[in-house]
Amino acid sequence: MMTLVRRTNRNLDSFLNDFMGGDFFMNQSGMYSGTKTIPAVNIMENDDQYLIELAAAGLKKDDFNVEFHNGKLTISANKDKVQEDVNYTQREFNYAGFTRTFNVPKQKVDDGAISASYENGVLRIVLPKREEVKPKPARMVEIA
Repeated sequence: MMTLVRRTNRNLDSFLNDFMGGDFFMNQSGMYSGTKTIPAVNIMENDDQYLIELAAAGLKKDDFNVEFHNGKLTISANKDKVQEDVNYTQREFNYAGFTRTFNVPKQKVDDGAISASYENGVLRIVLPKREEVKPKPARMVEIA
């Protein structure tokens, strides 16, 4: 089985948070002490395309940067911190900034047709497959 999209960077604090149950780097005020958190990703495939969904609540469409270069898809976001007069008792989503990079076999994806949309806190990136790699229907071969 071949993996089309592979995550290539993962912060140590995120790994330890996953391993230790999610609260390993949480300080007493409910904030993660790591400088960045990484949003969760779903990757799906069908006959025509690959679809990446990235859950990033609290961000706006303009906060994202999506770039495809030399077979690498990079998704990043930077949000300027706004001084708030809110005293959180717990705060689990706080994407001040992150970067996710995926290796994509360039020969399988039509990189000129990649598109992205952001709605209801989910960034969706569509990577259409090249025509030559899409499954072809069976055809009858005439015997001579």
